[in-house]
Amino acid sequence: MEIKLIDCHQHLWDLEKFKLPWIKPGTLLARSYVIRDYVAAIEGTGIQHAVYMEVDVDPAQQQTEAEHLIEICKSGNAPTIGAVVSGRPASDGFAKYATQFKASPYVKGIRQVLHGGSTPAGFCLSESFVRGMQLLGELGLSFDLCLRPKELSDGARLAELCAGTRFIVDHCGNADPKAFFKSGDPRLAGLTPEHPADAWRRDIERLAAQKNVVCKISGIVARVTKEWSAADLAPIVNHCLDSFGPDRVIFGSDWPVCLNGAPLRDWASALKQIIASRPATEQRKLLFDNAVKLYRLTV
Repeated sequence: MEIKLIDCHQHLWDLEKFKLPWIKPGTLLARSYVIRDYVAAIEGTGIQHAVYMEVDVDPAQQQTEAEHLIEICKSGNAPTIGAVVSGRPASDGFAKYATQFKASPYVKGIRQVLHGGSTPAGFCLSESFVRGMQLLGELGLSFDLCLRPKELSDGARLAELCAGTRFIVDHCGNADPKAFFKSGDPRLAGLTPEHPADAWRRDIERLAAQKNVVCKISGIVARVTKEWSAADLAPIVNHCLDSFGPDRVIFGSDWPVCLNGAPLRDWASALKQIIASRPATEQRKLLFDNAVKLYRLTV
C-alpha cells in the first residue's frame, strides 16, 4: 500500500505579484512557480497535502504574502493547507505582526532565512532575536531554522534559550552531500564541500539533544552533483533520523528549489528507497503522521 505524504516545505511564487530579491535573472528559478505547476510536479509521488514555506519576499510584502497564502489555504482548491510565513523576529514591529497569527488555523509558524550573505553569524543569538523567538512560543507558533552548516551550533544554543518554542531545522541543517563522498570520487573534481562531515554530525546531534527541535528531511537534493543516487543522500538522511528519532522528523520537498538537483518525484523516490528498511510505522511518521501532529492539520 502506497504511503501518503505531506510536503512540509512547499514554495510558491508569482513574480507578477511578489519581488524575490534573491532570485538571479536567467536562472532556473527566475520564473513563476504556482499551484498548477506544483500539482503537476507531485503527480505520482503520493503527496496529498502541503505546508507552504515562505520565499524571502521583499520585506515590504510580508503581510501581503501571508494574506495571499491564507486565502489559498481557505480556498480548499489546492494541496496547500497550512503556511509558514516570513517575519523579522528582531524588528520593532515583530510582536504586533506575529500576534495576528495566534488564532489562525492556517499560519503555523514563521521563518527568516539566516543563511543569506547579509545575515552575520550569531545573529539569531542577539537579544532582540531571542525575545522574538520566545514570543513565538507564547503564541503557539514555530520557527524554521535555515542556517549555514557551520552555524548549526547557534541554532542549538537558541533552542536552549527558548525552551518553550518549537524549532524546525530546515534541509537537514543544509547538509552538503559532497561532504560524504569517498575520497577520490571523481565527482569531487574542482569542488569543495561546504562543511566537514564530522562537524555536521556533531552539530546535528547537539540540535537533536534539544527536545523542542524537529528536523525537516528536505533540501539536500538541491545540492547534489549531476550524477547522484539515493546512496549519496543516505548518510545525511539516516544520521538525522537516528539522531532525532521517529517522532521528531518530517518530510519536505523544497520544490521548486529542488529542481537545481532533481525533479520532486526523483527526490521523493530516493527518500523512500533510503527509508525502505525502517519499520512502516516510522516511515508513516516521517512522511505524514508527524506533520499532522506538529502543524495541527485537518486532513
